Amino acid sequence: MADNINPVIWFEIPVTDMPRGKAFYEAVFGHKLEIVDMGERQMAMFPMAMNAIGAGGALVKAEHYVPSYTGAIIYFAVADIAATLDKVAASKGKTLVPKTDIGQYGFFGLFEDSEGNCIGLHSM
Repeated sequence: MADNINPVIWFEIPVTDMPRGKAFYEAVFGHKLEIVDMGERQMAMFPMAMNAIGAGGALVKAEHYVPSYTGAIIYFAVADIAATLDKVAASKGKTLVPKTDIGQYGFFGLFEDSEGNCIGLHSM
């Protein structure tokens, strides 16, 4: 593996209600998610370009996928955390941590999505 790329390449966000989760993420981030059935698991794929910087990922509905506040937190890069948190609220999500300065590393915020996951936001 090359030394100049980030090691994380894929993420999956658990959902219990795919139409609700898909609508939430499309409203908050403005991307169209594509539904793909993978046997017993249903996925709503975020847009992804091969060989591009950043990780690809999907919402996933499957028996063993349970939304929660525990475990890893996925962070989305956004231009404006406050505006994104406004979209979260308008889409029936909840701000957990408002835009917070983290010095030379920029800013972060946390929200609860429509499914009960804790999701992060980051900007410079």
